[in-house]
Amino acid sequence: MERQRLQGSGFFPKASYTPPAYADPELFTEEEIFIGAEGWELPATLTVPKGNGPFPAVVLVHGSGPHDRDETIGPNKPFKDLAWGLASRGIAVLRFEKRTRQYPTKCAEMIESFTVEDETIDDALAAVEALRRDERIDHERIFVIGHSLGGMLAPRIGVRDGKLAGLILLAANSRNLPDIILEQVQYLASLDGKIDDTEAKQIKETEEIVRKIKELDIADGEIVLGASRAYWEDLMAYDPVATAEKLDLPMLILQGGRDYQVTLDDFNGWKERLAGRENVTFKLYEDLNHLFMSGSGLSSPAEYQIAGHVDQTVVEDIAEWIRSH
Repeated sequence: MERQRLQGSGFFPKASYTPPAYADPELFTEEEIFIGAEGWELPATLTVPKGNGPFPAVVLVHGSGPHDRDETIGPNKPFKDLAWGLASRGIAVLRFEKRTRQYPTKCAEMIESFTVEDETIDDALAAVEALRRDERIDHERIFVIGHSLGGMLAPRIGVRDGKLAGLILLAANSRNLPDIILEQVQYLASLDGKIDDTEAKQIKETEEIVRKIKELDIADGEIVLGASRAYWEDLMAYDPVATAEKLDLPMLILQGGRDYQVTLDDFNGWKERLAGRENVTFKLYEDLNHLFMSGSGLSSPAEYQIAGHVDQTVVEDIAEWIRSH
């Protein structure tokens, strides 16, 4: 998660984009629009298949950190891969600049009251409404695809909206955020096979941070991992799986087997409570990492600096699932 500066998914030089083989730019058009409430307008890109609509559509919802609309991490642009891949298969896609990227100063000024409603949920709902105003879109078949934090929040977005056709969760944590933050620190420290004094100190410090968050031992004005008490209080009160259980929505839950940020423990957390539902589908991709890109061996932050694309099978599985709903 970028919030605790583990993967370094913040700011990188702009990388040129080479489309994946599974995307055909001749099959769709792209247009720039704006979404969001007055004062929080966000630049967005709507990718629309050529031909006769109305088309099913998805809104892409980012993970933690101040992401751009492509969810650029190093040379990789997983949201652009998804947009071009899905639009090549007859599905419109709306992706947008994250509020914390577009308005960092305004967000910082309201940090005392800032929650995931402000960071993510309100803008995802605004994007859905933008699709509902477009006559090229099938308004009965609008889906949300959430990645990482966006996937964890997808059930909450589904509850708030009330009219979505379904949810697609990519590497969505079922456990609370502090637990996976500590797990990431421990994992990264152990990558070289040993834990030195500096790493042991970092683990101990992270354990204390996690304790403060889970016990809400956060003073007024205190900032913990880039957020105030209001942010953590809101998030700790949210159970994504319990929220999903109450939703009578089709769901597709995807997980990379090499993901060290959101792990199989999280994937199994969804499965344990939702596997009995006929309208919930689970898919595990053994060789894919947190960005749903292929690799081998233990995944690490350095892997995100290697240019790649979202795996074609993932794009095809999502497209097939949407077509069947």
